[in-house]
Amino acid sequence: MKALVTGGGGFLGSAIAKKLRQAGFAVRSFSRGDYPFLKEWGVETLHGDLGQYLEVERACSGCDVIFHVAAKAGLWGPHKDFYLPNVVGTQCVLEAARRLGIPKLIFTSSPSVVFNGRDMEGADESVGYATHFKSPYPKTKAIAEQMVLRANCSSLATVALRPHLIWGPGDPHLIPGILARGRGFKRIGRAKKLVDFTYIDDAAEAHVQAAAALSPGSAVAGRAYFITQGQPMDPWDFINRVLEIGGLPQISGSVSPTVAYAAGWLLESIYRLFQIRKEPRVTRFLVEELSTSHWFDISAAKSDLNYLPSVTMEQGFTRLRESRVQPC
Repeated sequence: MKALVTGGGGFLGSAIAKKLRQAGFAVRSFSRGDYPFLKEWGVETLHGDLGQYLEVERACSGCDVIFHVAAKAGLWGPHKDFYLPNVVGTQCVLEAARRLGIPKLIFTSSPSVVFNGRDMEGADESVGYATHFKSPYPKTKAIAEQMVLRANCSSLATVALRPHLIWGPGDPHLIPGILARGRGFKRIGRAKKLVDFTYIDDAAEAHVQAAAALSPGSAVAGRAYFITQGQPMDPWDFINRVLEIGGLPQISGSVSPTVAYAAGWLLESIYRLFQIRKEPRVTRFLVEELSTSHWFDISAAKSDLNYLPSVTMEQGFTRLRESRVQPC
């Protein structure tokens, strides 16, 4: 079996590639950058642009299964910067899979596709897509996920996984974002909220298990699944643990969600007016994420994909500490 992993050099993509190699798969990575460690694992590497169909088709050629992991993530930015890789790129992958007769496609989605800015407590896959989005990332991922699930048919089986807040040693997004905002970070609101997280090893394993369960006409084909550790915790407790591991002081002050939301709106407006490419320190999407509960029922993934988290949150913090994570 030969697997293509788009974004194979990224945090999740490389973890999936490694597990596939350990399982005996031949693996090809398709990324924009160069990642020498993939070659050390015996992964074939191709460079290219997701938005260019012929390059995507070349990457897909000869493969039996596609793990479409590559995407542009972020809290804020111009819509077009997200639309090209997340929507057009997914269109190219789907078209290549159809033309080449590749029977399986596992798509990495996000729970943010259903997040409307309000508390979500124990939500399962029956919840509908969000009707409004504060960031182009969840909006474009929602479009892409629906395209992937609609593409499921007798010759191409598709499934979407929604891992929530992937973290662990080597994480280039969540952990660095917390450490970068560490000094002067204030808690948003005082209400007790619970949020799910997903350790990197389990997120990758869920993808491999989904591929094993997926085939045209199978029970998982055409469906989406939430993936988490199944141990929701207060996001501010998580943030303080990361700050402590990074040698930074704990959060001391607080600000109301209303004030934080207004600050996010103002910063976004200023950044947009002056065309500042850097992500604002506070955005409306970030405020909603940090002031609401969003944890999910993973019983469907457990029953259909045989998914069972193997790393506890406490074990994850121990591994993060042992990785000697440093503040930015």
